[in-house]
Amino acid sequence: MNENIKLVVADIDGTLTNNKKILTEFTKKTIIQLREKGILFGLASGRCVDNQLLYYYKEWGFKEQFDILIGMNGAQLYDGVNNKRYDYHSLSKEDVKEICDLVKPLDVNPFVYDEGNMICLKADDATLASSLRNEMPFIVSPDGSLLYNKDRPKLMIRVDEDKMEALEKYFDENKKEGVTYRSVKTQTTMLEFIDYRTNKGDALVNFCQLNNIDLKDAMTFGDISNDNELLEVAGVGVCMINGSDETKGYASDITELSNDEDGFAHYLQEKVLKYR
Repeated sequence: MNENIKLVVADIDGTLTNNKKILTEFTKKTIIQLREKGILFGLASGRCVDNQLLYYYKEWGFKEQFDILIGMNGAQLYDGVNNKRYDYHSLSKEDVKEICDLVKPLDVNPFVYDEGNMICLKADDATLASSLRNEMPFIVSPDGSLLYNKDRPKLMIRVDEDKMEALEKYFDENKKEGVTYRSVKTQTTMLEFIDYRTNKGDALVNFCQLNNIDLKDAMTFGDISNDNELLEVAGVGVCMINGSDETKGYASDITELSNDEDGFAHYLQEKVLKYR
């Protein structure tokens, strides 16, 4: 274990928060201790930096903004050390339309984020629940034109967990040859489409270069396929024990406890803070 860890970056759902999507007091205390020791801390998520991630520190009761925020699975980066914001690769509007057309035969509801709103094809139960949970209004575009009227950092489809494998298989079997986008599973019920160059790992690399941090001194945490590159590029990439088998294959270590047992916080207490 590298005892000179300078940066810790964590995914949120299934990693940092418990199954009720709550950040526990023990996890909060651990993050505060990290920062008191001079270790930078931040989030890497599929959520948007501007309308969501920038506000989490206040929602969770921290006094200061986090040092790094990776949003939209790597399409966005907020460098809190230098208070600068960066955008990387987005899906072209042509790609967004192509994906929407591809899944038309399925009973699914593609959606995008747009300036604090969700834009979707229809108002179903999942959309209503997500809108309430994220305090984000939604706009219905039955013909889909508002989804693909401009380039998008990502497009999302939410399905029941038992239908996810079929959706992934359908996409793999029906997408065109040589497409410039890919799909990543960000939750057991969420498939997201992003530019093929976009990933959380590249955003981490960019942040480290901007702040003269060696990647070997970075520790990252995740649980599912959109975290793969984040774990792969870091000096210590840690997969949650509740994570997918695929993502565990990209990790250099695995927590002993799950996200519902404060696995992230216990790991840091035992592997990092004990030695600082």
